[in-house]
Amino acid sequence: MYNLLIALGVGLAITLGVKLTGLGPLWAGIIPGTIALVATYFLLAQRVGKELQKLMLAVQKELQGQPTSQKDAQARIERAIKMLEGGLVYEKRQFLVGPEVHAQIGMLKYMSKDLDGAQRHFALASGRNYMAKAMEGALHFQKKDFAAMKKAFEAAVTAGKKESIVWAVYAWCLLQNKEKDEALKVLGRGTEANPSDEKLKSSLAAIQNDKRLKMKPYEPLWWQFGLETPPPQMMGGGGRRVQFNPRR
Repeated sequence: MYNLLIALGVGLAITLGVKLTGLGPLWAGIIPGTIALVATYFLLAQRVGKELQKLMLAVQKELQGQPTSQKDAQARIERAIKMLEGGLVYEKRQFLVGPEVHAQIGMLKYMSKDLDGAQRHFALASGRNYMAKAMEGALHFQKKDFAAMKKAFEAAVTAGKKESIVWAVYAWCLLQNKEKDEALKVLGRGTEANPSDEKLKSSLAAIQNDKRLKMKPYEPLWWQFGLETPPPQMMGGGGRRVQFNPRR
């Protein structure tokens, strides 16, 4: 927001400057003023973008590697959250920054089982981040708020209609709630949106044949939802590895 105000100020100053300096009437300053506005906004937005890119790379580096224990994994997540919270300083400077940072914080809090903290950040998160919306849906599933669950998952499959994981997790939650018909509809929509996705086709066929929906094809992203316990070999040295997706 501040970046836009600064750019508007520069554009207005150029426009008025043309008239006040006697270079021409007010309307003659509109074109150079507009050019100055756009150029200023672009440069300021680019500067914020570079700072955020550095921040996301630092967060990604913090979360890389196999944790040695559950305590180590939790400590890494907490440090990453602190780093992301520092990025909220840019939310008043640039549009869309705050919602995306809140989405990333919400996902990390969700994966560390801080459901209340995650929910607060998901409420401020970008609706375009389909993984954040899918995790919000899974969060509401765990809290047995099924209306909110469906609303969040619908946002997830709208924003990420080409991502099989969001369709599959949505269907899994519906099945756990004994809503087989709804799960079939969701997987049907998913296969329509992704006609070449064999994972979704297999999942739909399994439910149609009264078989269990297996989530193994959707690993390792599936484990981030925390709805099932990973096998021991996925736990490494006692801590669950966190995959960070800065561009989700």
